[in-house]
Amino acid sequence: MKRREFISLLGSAAAAWPLAAGAQQPAMPVIGIINVGTPEVAAYRVTSFREGLREIGYVEGRNVTIEYRWAEGRYDLMPEMVADLLRRGAAVIATPGSTAAALAAKAATKTVPIVFGVGEDPVKLGLVASFSRPEGNATGINFFTVELAAKRLGLLREMVPGTDRVTILVNPQNTENAEANLREVRAAGEHIGLPVRVLNASTPSQIEASFAAMVREHAAALFVSGDGFFNSRRVQLVMLAARHGIPAIYSLRDYPEAGGLMSYGTSFPDVHRQVGVYVGRILKGAKPAELPVLQPTKFELIINAQAASMIGLNVPANLLARADEVIE
Repeated sequence: MKRREFISLLGSAAAAWPLAAGAQQPAMPVIGIINVGTPEVAAYRVTSFREGLREIGYVEGRNVTIEYRWAEGRYDLMPEMVADLLRRGAAVIATPGSTAAALAAKAATKTVPIVFGVGEDPVKLGLVASFSRPEGNATGINFFTVELAAKRLGLLREMVPGTDRVTILVNPQNTENAEANLREVRAAGEHIGLPVRVLNASTPSQIEASFAAMVREHAAALFVSGDGFFNSRRVQLVMLAARHGIPAIYSLRDYPEAGGLMSYGTSFPDVHRQVGVYVGRILKGAKPAELPVLQPTKFELIINAQAASMIGLNVPANLLARADEVIE
């Protein structure tokens, strides 16, 4: 072979090597995550989700891509968001705080893994066959929003011992969650002899209208059901409760941190972190059917003493003693 021909062949091969090497590099897996709120409200939760992924060795932009979807309180958008993530080739779909998103994902695919965080019993919802053996393509965390409804109602009555009725605010667009909360709170109210009045709100203006109705009816206490839309409007809710002097209990510490009276529930950042851990384990090869549904073991009672003072409420000493944190 002539020297010129050899150099030409060598040059052609060298030019092909980067292309061949590039073709062999696997694309980063795509995680689709659906949040019912807004990026601003859920920023700390996304941080916790990333921390969970990092524990398993996945870092966004380095070896995994994350596609974010923000519903901003629009539960009707969930099916289309899931469909879009599936079209984009999501390897795992994460729904760390929305029953509606988890159900939409489960209805859309029987093969793509789903990691959920739901406040209701996932077996009753049809997401898994059992807690220990999920079967199917879904697993995750049950963080007990609905199961703790009776406990919250009892705490609210302790905070306002003279109350003879309570109002519950639910979001009818979040159908499964609203129905489950109503069922639990009504049953608990009947058990302790406390009538329950129901108000619905799915928009900011309906929240305003609900408080106007409570003022007209001289509402004594308010139970705000756990709901992603309500959490995205938590500043509005706590300001209206303070303005009208209505004692209220919530499901997340986000509310007393924003000026609300009290909350009782699990740590939502920890829920998101654990969802991230499970997503990472699935990307490593674990199957959802092999990962049992987790349940929290620690719950937080948070009381905002300043909020109580602003509405002229004396917090009972036994509640203060039991609180995990008192915001002064």
